[in-house]
Amino acid sequence: MPGFLDFVPEQRFQPTLALSPDGRLVAYSSHVSGHYDLWVVPVAGGEPRRVAGFDDRTVRQIAWTPSGDQLVFTADENGDEQFRLYLVAQDGSDLSEISSGPDCQRFLAGSPFDPTGRFLAYTANDRDPGAQDLIVHDLETGDLRRFTPPEGVVFEAVGLSPDGRWLLSTGFRSNTDLAVYLTDLSDPDAEPVCVTSAIGEGVFDPGVWAADSSGFHLLTDHWSEFTAAAFYDLATETMRPIARPNWDVEVLNAAAGVRIWSVNEGGSSRLHADRDGSPIALPDIPPGVISALSLAPDASFAVVLINSAARPAELAVLDLARHEFRYLTDTRPPALHVIDPIAPELITYPARDGRDVHALLYRPDGPGPHPVLLSIHGGPESQERPIYARSGLYQHLLHQGIAILAPNFAGSTGYGTAHQKLIYCDWGGIDLDDLDHGVQYLHTLDWADPNRLAVMGASYGGFAALSCLARLPYPWAAGVSMCGPSNLLTLAKASPPTWKTFVATVLGDPDTRAEQLLARSPVTHADGINAPLFVLQGAHDPRVPQAESDQIVARLRERGVEVRYDIYPDEGHGFTNRANELTAYEAISSFLYTHLVAVTADRPEALQVS
Repeated sequence: MPGFLDFVPEQRFQPTLALSPDGRLVAYSSHVSGHYDLWVVPVAGGEPRRVAGFDDRTVRQIAWTPSGDQLVFTADENGDEQFRLYLVAQDGSDLSEISSGPDCQRFLAGSPFDPTGRFLAYTANDRDPGAQDLIVHDLETGDLRRFTPPEGVVFEAVGLSPDGRWLLSTGFRSNTDLAVYLTDLSDPDAEPVCVTSAIGEGVFDPGVWAADSSGFHLLTDHWSEFTAAAFYDLATETMRPIARPNWDVEVLNAAAGVRIWSVNEGGSSRLHADRDGSPIALPDIPPGVISALSLAPDASFAVVLINSAARPAELAVLDLARHEFRYLTDTRPPALHVIDPIAPELITYPARDGRDVHALLYRPDGPGPHPVLLSIHGGPESQERPIYARSGLYQHLLHQGIAILAPNFAGSTGYGTAHQKLIYCDWGGIDLDDLDHGVQYLHTLDWADPNRLAVMGASYGGFAALSCLARLPYPWAAGVSMCGPSNLLTLAKASPPTWKTFVATVLGDPDTRAEQLLARSPVTHADGINAPLFVLQGAHDPRVPQAESDQIVARLRERGVEVRYDIYPDEGHGFTNRANELTAYEAISSFLYTHLVAVTADRPEALQVS
């Protein structure tokens, strides 16, 4: 049987790409060399070329200068999310850092340059760790023009208008409370103005400008619980809908009179487009999830980053002129050339209050009974989707006979704002109840073995995995927590300063909800954990500090519970180093196999379905 490494894609990508102004090259971030570096590849096809990279830094965001002869990008060190800004020539020469001051959170605007390429827009918390300022950087003089946010608002620069006059920005309070701000850069005394305050509260997530700077596109839940595509007209100060499906619009781009957008339909991406308001046909694309999309300046094609359960993430070209779809990369691992990947079934199971929980259910070949891994996504405002998950870990487990249930419990995105908000200030409450109902659902499947049940998650998913082990009364065989919070109170207090409002809204204010946060913390219920546990943690994690994993490991080891604890000294929140990632997932695969499959040789009774 193929080993885990046989299922690992040839490379992975950061969810970012950028087309050159002439449409000939696409820039992206890949870790094919061992670290996430800046690469370019011809849209017409050909050999990729590494432009820039570092042994200890991860390239996160990328943009071309208007002339197309240089690229600007952000990179952080060992996953610490303290981003610095760099400029490099398209041929890889003249790499230089253009940020100054202390390490801090710096985020490029999606369209960061004015037409001349002299002014660069981004956000940074260099002035005050608790405030994310808008900055327009004069690359000729080095001067910074700075705009500070209102209390409780985190700014994120979105883009400079094509005429260079306007700076478009998001005002972030939580994932369900985003406003649009405009700054008139032609006025030396201008301040950012919220242009959506008169419309109401909710999601107003701005994006690409109209080519004539008459307005901008945005995503909004103004008309329903689902995110629609819209256009805001500067002259009339009004917003009109473009697309209002009964699912979320996720990605939108526009050029030369063409708009193209992706709709999350039950977890899979569906592309739609129009030209001057009239629908246009698109070539068929493989079923999967689109995480990045860039439309060519002449709208003759688009480049997408697409991922599916049957094929790992790839760069691909959607040729609108020829009505063709073709891959630019081939990351398929050796195993997929000899073994058919297993796609998930989209199922629902009942939960309390008459709700249904959507989930992906992966069933291995053969009659069973099969052990089952309950895999819990992070966020919690995220979604389990049909992708080639965790560098092939899912597929390797499936081909070892381990089934996977991956639910989209209360708090998950993709099913409306009300479903997403159910978890606000209720971590370890309604979400845990939904996971409990998921295990109950497994008991109804004649091919699943509930006596061989494990749980795994990362970030929030790690918290939920620990909560399942500690608080749900099932004979857990094993658990895996990757950078999972164990103490919600200490987590809330240690969160990045710019997250203060977000944490209070989504998790709970540590000053006013300390008792509830402790009551819902896995460390409080640590005496209920008896299953073998594997904990993985990055030493530089700014979101879930190492102390979170240290706490639960110490409590369990005091009681003699089997715990494997792997700390990665050069990682942050997740993996950016290819070698670390492969080591971790191979170890997880071995750990789960040992406790879910190999154990049956010593305990034949484990095969009995109860």
